[in-house]
Parts: sequence; C-alpha cells; structure tokens
Amino acid sequence: MSRFVVLGAGRQGLACAYDLLRFGDREVLLADRQAVELPPFLRGFGGRLTFQAVDVRDAGGLASLLAGSAAVCNATPYYFNLAVTRAALEAGAHVCDLGGNTEIVLQQLALDGEAASRGCSVLPDCGLAPGLVNILAAQCLRELERPRSVRILTGGLPQDPRPPLNYQVVYSLDGVLDYYASEAIALEGGEVVAVPALSRLELVEFPELGRLEAFVTAGGISTLPYTWRGKVDTLVYKTLRYPGHAEKMRTLRELGLLSLDEVAVNGVIVRPREVVKTVIQPLLGEGKDLVAVRVEAEGERAGAPLRIRYDLLDRYDDETGITAMERTTGFGLAICGQMQAGGRVPLGAHTPDAVVVAADYLAALESRGIRVRRSEERAA
Repeated sequence: MSRFVVLGAGRQGLACAYDLLRFGDREVLLADRQAVELPPFLRGFGGRLTFQAVDVRDAGGLASLLAGSAAVCNATPYYFNLAVTRAALEAGAHVCDLGGNTEIVLQQLALDGEAASRGCSVLPDCGLAPGLVNILAAQCLRELERPRSVRILTGGLPQDPRPPLNYQVVYSLDGVLDYYASEAIALEGGEVVAVPALSRLELVEFPELGRLEAFVTAGGISTLPYTWRGKVDTLVYKTLRYPGHAEKMRTLRELGLLSLDEVAVNGVIVRPREVVKTVIQPLLGEGKDLVAVRVEAEGERAGAPLRIRYDLLDRYDDETGITAMERTTGFGLAICGQMQAGGRVPLGAHTPDAVVVAADYLAALESRGIRVRRSEERAA
C-alpha cells in the first residue's frame, strides 16, 4: 500500500487527506507542528491515517519524514513551499502545493533540472486559484486556433450573505486583505502589466446566484500571464463577490486601513491592517459556503469567432461538513498528488496548466461531485 504525506493540518490539508483516503487504497501520514483534533469526516479510516509532529523548518528531519512517500501534498503556508520542495527532492519524492506567491513559484520552477535528475516532479499552484482556474484557462486557449483573450472569475462566497460586507472567511482573511491591497498582474496587448486591486468593477450574471460583482485582485493566477505573454492579447483575473463589497473594501484601503505600515495610537504601535482584521473577523461569522468559477476565452477556430466558457458552482457538503472552498482547493491538491504518483505528470518542475491533462483532471473532479460545465458560442 502506497503512502502519501500531507503537510499542514489546516482546512485544506485535512480535506486533501480525506480525498486521498476516500478515493484510493493508500495510507496517509498527516504532519504538522502539533496534533489537531480530527474532524468527523476523517475519523473512519482507522490505521490508514496516522499523524506525526514535524517542524518543516528542520530540513533534515523533514527529508527523512518524506522519504519513501508516493507523493507529498504540501498544504502549509506559501512561505514554506520552497523549503518543502527542496526537502522533497532530497527525499526523492514528488511534491505539489497550493502556491500563493509567484516569486516562490518561479524559484521552484528553476529546480526543473534537479527534479528531473532525481526522478521527481514538482507541481506548485494546485489549489483553486491558482490551480483549477489555470488549468481551465489554458484548456480554453488551446481549444482556439487563434486565441485573443481570457477572463477568469472566481469567488468563495457565503450561501447566506449578511451585511455589511456580505462575506465570510472561506480561506484566509490575511490572504484576502493582502489581495485587496496589492497590485495584480494581467496581460494587455500581449504584455504583462500591473493593475490596481479592486479596479475594473463589472456586474456578472450567474444563473443560480443572480448578479455578482467582479473586480481585479492579486494572487489568483500566479505565472499564467508570463506563460501566455505574446500569445494572447488580454488575460485578466477577477474575484467574485456580492454587489457592494468592493466599494466598501476600497474605502478601507483609501483610508489607509489596509496598510501594514506601523502607526502609533496612544503610544501603542499597531499596523492598521492587523487592527481591521482583528475587529472584523468575529463579525464575518461562519456558515455554509459556495464557490463560483467562470473561465471564458475568445478567439477564432476554423476562421470563425468563438467564445468558450467553463462554469463551476460547488456548495458546502452537508453529508461530510466539508466546505466548497475545501473541496475545490484541498481535493484539487490531492488529485494532483495522485496524478504525480501515477506517473501522469512529467518529471521536472512545472505548473499544472502546462502539464496536467484537463480532461483527466475534470473527470476526477466530477467523480467527487464537482462538475465543470463547458459551453461555446459564436462570438461577436
């Protein structure tokens, strides 16, 4: 029986471990700094699931832990990704992760030769965004003989939105606020450009959700603009929210409340963003979530203008208690790890949009109840 290692026992790591155990006859070693109480959905697998404490900053100890594993699914924070990748290569193990920082991903891709020589594959950016949406975008563009543009819309949303923000934490509030405060990258005229977050607001209709707003944010597509630079005129990533959210967050940013610069308040040094996070997090609450995705590309095929669209709508799983964000992120990480272990990812270091066969990936999602719908129509 093969053994997979899942690093990080947070929400995505636990969902990843569940997927590995549920969809295959294998053992899973879950590792984190300290033991966690397992959620109900992980309590029925007996001895196939074990836990071991590990400090990922201990390179030697981590490499020893990873040795002999079929694949390593890394769900730790992004700033550990490069160190985990190096430890996995030292152990001779395939490794995938959730990405989260483009500069770190570029450093991982630079390990292509070393990974191939060690008989390993390195696959960063295997979550939802980046990850699933990158695979869909690349597939859209490859289906067109002359691709011109691609638009990627993604959002994790509460099923029961409550004012004033109509939002709840479905991933990481730190990450969300950072994406609202940072510049994004996009393609315009085939060149990589910087675009302010919370800009280019538009309203989009989703059949089962009604009207949502979409606006530019950072962090969702990683290296994709660099991959398609010079091949596509326009490429943009936008976050989906219920209408009115972007304006409120833009106000916070313009007031300096999303800044990480230290200020003194009554003699106490604070960072405005940390104060905002501390104040609003308890107000956002928890509840059943949903994930909406739309990836749409335009171009030509057989000389005719064409628009190709992939849509996904996933909801909180009442049976397991696994959220839609965990399903579309943690399950995706597990699927990529299984592909690596099964020899369906070439050796070396790659992003999934370059090497993962979209049809296989989408079939794996559908077997887990996550359906992506494809449509096409003549473009104007």
